[in-house]
Amino acid sequence: MLAAYREHINNIKLQLLDMILVNDPNFFENMVVDLLLKMGYGYDKTSGIVTQKTRDGGIDGIINADALGLDTIYIQAKRYKANNKVSSNEIRQFIGAIGKNNKGVFITTSSFTQIAVQEADKAYKSIRLIDGNKLTDLMLAYGVGATVTEQIAIYNIDEDYFN
Repeated sequence: MLAAYREHINNIKLQLLDMILVNDPNFFENMVVDLLLKMGYGYDKTSGIVTQKTRDGGIDGIINADALGLDTIYIQAKRYKANNKVSSNEIRQFIGAIGKNNKGVFITTSSFTQIAVQEADKAYKSIRLIDGNKLTDLMLAYGVGATVTEQIAIYNIDEDYFN
C-alpha cells in the first residue's frame, strides 16, 4: 500500500508540474504568490502582489509580511522545463534585484545548478531556493492546485492499552 501511495504522489507531482508548464508564466507567478500566502507569509490574503511584467527589476512578486510593510519578501519565479536548471548568474541577478531588502525566495519548476546553490548560500541576504520537487511538495501540503479526495487510516494495535 505504501509503495502504491508513493507512486500516486509522484504521479500527482509530475502532473502538477505539467499543468504549470502548459499555463503561461503569469499564471505561475500568481500561483507562487498564492502558495506563499497559504503557507502563512503575509499579514492577510491581500498582502502579496505579482509585479508588472515591464520594469519589474527582476522581481516577480512581493509579499508584505506585516501590515506596515516593514518586512518584505521578494520572489523570483522561473517556469523552466526539467532539463533547464537555474544558473548561478540568475541567482546573482536576483540577489542584486533585492537591493537593500534581505529576504528572497527563488522558485523554479526545474532545479538549480550546484554553483547556483552555493551562490545563494554565500549571499549576505536570506535567500531560499525552492526547486520543482519541493514546490510540488508544498503545493500538496497547502492545497494549491490539488485537493484531498480521500484519506485512509492505517491502524496499529495499542498493546499498552491492553496490558
